[in-house]
Amino acid sequence: MSEGDTPPLVSVIIPHYGGKKILNECLDSLDNTDHSKLEIIVVDNCSTDNSINTIDNKFPHVKLIQSEYNRGFAGGCNFGSQHAKGAYLLILNNDTIHENDWITHLVQIMESNKNISAVQPKIMNYKKRDYFDYSGGSGGYLDKYCFPFTRGRIFNTIEKDEGQYNDSCKIFWASGTAFLTRKNIFKQLGGFDETLFAHMEEIDYHWKCQLLGYEVWVEPKSVVYHHGAITLPVSSPYKTYLNYRNSLILLLTNYSTVISLKFFPPRIFLELLSIIKEILFFRWTHALAIFRAWLWIVCHIGYICERRKKINNTKLLDNIYANSIVVKYYLMGKKTFSKII
Repeated sequence: MSEGDTPPLVSVIIPHYGGKKILNECLDSLDNTDHSKLEIIVVDNCSTDNSINTIDNKFPHVKLIQSEYNRGFAGGCNFGSQHAKGAYLLILNNDTIHENDWITHLVQIMESNKNISAVQPKIMNYKKRDYFDYSGGSGGYLDKYCFPFTRGRIFNTIEKDEGQYNDSCKIFWASGTAFLTRKNIFKQLGGFDETLFAHMEEIDYHWKCQLLGYEVWVEPKSVVYHHGAITLPVSSPYKTYLNYRNSLILLLTNYSTVISLKFFPPRIFLELLSIIKEILFFRWTHALAIFRAWLWIVCHIGYICERRKKINNTKLLDNIYANSIVVKYYLMGKKTFSKII
């Protein structure tokens, strides 16, 4: 976008399920952005508190869309996108705040390359602002067994930001915490798969974008700060269930049949090790959550088959990490992104 050009309209989609303080802080921060053409859409997923009651008075410019039930993150974003007028959709968590120029940087990189389907900012921790955030760091990657990791976070090891990942570059997935995408591509792919509900729906979306020939990028000049795990805390077995179930769905449907069958047994073996670890640490409900994820897969073979038909993937993307991040991290002690890639 050159100087003097009219900036494109960006529709910010914020799915929301409770939390008045974090929502107000997020909307206050958006009001300070330097991008002049914003449409802000809050999708209330049938919150049980009064967190949306002040929106009409305090933020009259915000478009509030109320759902009659909890659609999850995936469904909430899809619902909001149906009301969006912008050429770009900005998917955003409600527990974020932002540098005032963050959207401008994202738009600039999208405008500079029409083959980019999505771009994320550098995502920092809200409380420890010199550390990367767990949810997205400075761009996401995926190993061949569908375990995600980021520049700045491998499993529970989170790096301090010392400028080591300040280069804008192609990545595999952009975090659902905050990413900009083209509305026409989002619509073409039918948005997020709502069966995923929450967690890894953005990885699925970006994988499909790349199968169409598009690229996904990170632009670290753009910075946001993320509370993380507010709606669904890390301690929640349901979070464990969604992560394992959705990861298996991607492994079984986004690869070709041959590759899915090749990678499935090692993946199950690694999950067995996870179950043993959870039991040893007396996290019984989390061990059970992994079993529940397996049971869901077994009971929904029809859904798996239908997804495979829709995606019809015959190629292995060259930017999927060709090794096991689990082996590198736990057995070889490679704790940082720079030591793995």
